[in-house]
Amino acid sequence: MLVVDDEPNIVISLEFLLVNAGYEVTIARDGMQALQMAASWRPDLVVLDIMLPVVNGFEVCKQLRASRELKDVKILMLTARGREGEIEKGLALGANAYLTKPFATRELIETTKRMLGV
Repeated sequence: MLVVDDEPNIVISLEFLLVNAGYEVTIARDGMQALQMAASWRPDLVVLDIMLPVVNGFEVCKQLRASRELKDVKILMLTARGREGEIEKGLALGANAYLTKPFATRELIETTKRMLGV
């Protein structure tokens, strides 16, 4: 699983929660790094923030969906951007699910399990 977020406290929390739930987690701190890591190591799931340095999460989502090799990777947008238009845009660009920060731990784990078919 690839977690893409530039906020250190969120990264620490997500990594802790997901590793404790049994997932292997790799971290990217900006959108360009996320695209490079996804291309070299095809993750099952990308947990993706929108507000990222270099390349924003909407563009990362769009590029993943445009890639023949990565178009089927599951994408969970996890972001503080929770207005209806932003949610619609994320889903229209190809995100499989959209959660807003602050998030409930249980909701994150349940969404992750559902997306991975566990």
